[in-house]
Amino acid sequence: MSKDTVTITDNRTGKTYELPITNDTINAIDLRQIKVNPDDFGMLSYDPAFKNTASTESTITYIDGDKGILRYRGYPIEQLAEDSNYLEVAYLILNGELPTETAYAEWEYEILHHTFVHENIKRFMQHFRYDAHPMGMFIATVAAMSTFYPECRNIADPHNREIQIMRLIAKVPTVAAFSYRHIRGLPYVYPDNDLSYAGNFLNMLDKMTEVNYKPNPVLERALDVLFILHADHEQNCGTAAMRVIGSSQADPYTAMAGAAAALFGPLHGGANEKVLRMLLEIGDVKNVPAFMEGVKNRERLLMGFGHRVYKNYDPRAKIIKRIADEVFEVKGRNPLLDVALELERIALEDDFFVERNLYPNVDFYSGIIYQAMGFPISMFPVLFAIPRTVGWLAQWQEMLADPAQKIARPRQVYLGYDERDFVPMANR
Repeated sequence: MSKDTVTITDNRTGKTYELPITNDTINAIDLRQIKVNPDDFGMLSYDPAFKNTASTESTITYIDGDKGILRYRGYPIEQLAEDSNYLEVAYLILNGELPTETAYAEWEYEILHHTFVHENIKRFMQHFRYDAHPMGMFIATVAAMSTFYPECRNIADPHNREIQIMRLIAKVPTVAAFSYRHIRGLPYVYPDNDLSYAGNFLNMLDKMTEVNYKPNPVLERALDVLFILHADHEQNCGTAAMRVIGSSQADPYTAMAGAAAALFGPLHGGANEKVLRMLLEIGDVKNVPAFMEGVKNRERLLMGFGHRVYKNYDPRAKIIKRIADEVFEVKGRNPLLDVALELERIALEDDFFVERNLYPNVDFYSGIIYQAMGFPISMFPVLFAIPRTVGWLAQWQEMLADPAQKIARPRQVYLGYDERDFVPMANR
């Protein structure tokens, strides 16, 4: 008997089945041979929310949640955050290797010179209500962009895909910045292609009457690092949505609008907003002990701690915690930081939280930094969507190139009525 197999005995029939193991997985379709009767459909695996189901093979992002490891294409997130920049990491995620100096120069030029959007896109955004949620504006505008580039539907052409990918990575900061200016009642600011990716985003956010906007280098670098940390995170809810929609061969703008819609949810990209609201509710360090007792008694929710994947300290949270001090030196110390530090101290020392692996995650400190930089809470998911664009597109590309992938169509376990006859309304 091969060692790379698993043997299953069906106690209903006494039959034994030997299923092959590949990369520590069994193929779910192999379960179909397990039947009570020949005309049975066959056994299914039942896994709500995909807690233990792999839907794809990927070479992009590696996570070891027990050890707190995150790597893009094999490179530790700590090294990339320390020594790289977002556009270089974006190239890596998309292409699998770090760029040469020449390749990077060409890549950076292409991205920075695709940042402008069609004037009709700007007018489209101007028709939203004055108080429209910026993430709603972002999702709708990304979807609408597919109508400006009808060739985007030709997803079978690799060169065409590359053009759409560059357009999306280049233009999402512009769309995001326009949504920010919109809710503030300010005129939209056009891109400045002489600035870096993060610097240009700050320019479109903050420029007023100055002729040449110069971003603060500390804030520019902090934003760039935050973009690196959020670039990809394996098969999360938004990425799964991107792959599922893309599996129908929808264009990348439409698929990405769906991924961004998934990100909008408070359990996904909106999580740092819930963290900040929790900190504001606590208000002062002296209120932390009572709040944590409420958590233990299941009367309160501790936001920003714990993760579906990480059962250790989220490596991104460690990096964000370090850059927070640099941001506070420029913008002033956020008074909520003391509340956050006290929450973290108790969570890392109290057996109740330690036993449940409730370590800080990336959302715990990112919201504090964004608030210190002057962003309203409603902008938090948009700030997440900008860097995640490259991860979504890399996953979309990988899905299209994988011959094993078909249009997504999950199975269900039907528990409803058996066949019954229709009763006319007068007889019911």
